[in-house]
Amino acid sequence: MAEQERLRPLVLPQGITARDVHLVAGVDVAYAKDESIVAGAVVVLDAHTRHIVDSASASRPVDFPYVPGLLAFRELPALLDALAALHTRPDAVACDGYGTAHPRRFGLACHLGVVTDLPTFGVAKTAFIGEYEQPGPQRGDRSQLTDHGETIGHVLRTRPGTRPVFVSTGHRIDLDTATQLTLALTADHRLPETTRHADRLSRQVLADRLGHG
Repeated sequence: MAEQERLRPLVLPQGITARDVHLVAGVDVAYAKDESIVAGAVVVLDAHTRHIVDSASASRPVDFPYVPGLLAFRELPALLDALAALHTRPDAVACDGYGTAHPRRFGLACHLGVVTDLPTFGVAKTAFIGEYEQPGPQRGDRSQLTDHGETIGHVLRTRPGTRPVFVSTGHRIDLDTATQLTLALTADHRLPETTRHADRLSRQVLADRLGHG
């Protein structure tokens, strides 16, 4: 927690616009059933066609316990290894998790962004903290995610008739841009294509490492 508090002032709340993003990466991890191994994956897509242009992965022993709000300390080592193995540098990174929508306003997306100096944002499946009203039923409808009166994210409907996702900023990006990119990456499914591809790759890497592939 002290490390999060130390790094939090380094977060830049503004930076790129959606027009600046040509390559967008997604990151995700998979754990062995006994949580002894974590596999991290990064998949880079063309932001306009959503075609895969690069990918990389890494696996490591898990050396940090599960503590809500401190998941970055479990996941970052493998994700940083995977990012280092890329042949391309993405213009932005979408994380399967939280950025400022975090008790200390320093979730995985913020931590990854500060460490790499890449623009980052989080797209989570469920709310971690905060209050909100349900957004409208149509794609693109959104509401504010707030905590003690502070806006910490958007609750965004990416597909009609599906549960919303929770978008928050990480580093070098504003909330409207993060929301715009999330919509651009969810043309066909509830979750961003970056997350879907990274999730699939991390699971395959873990299966291969454990001899199940």
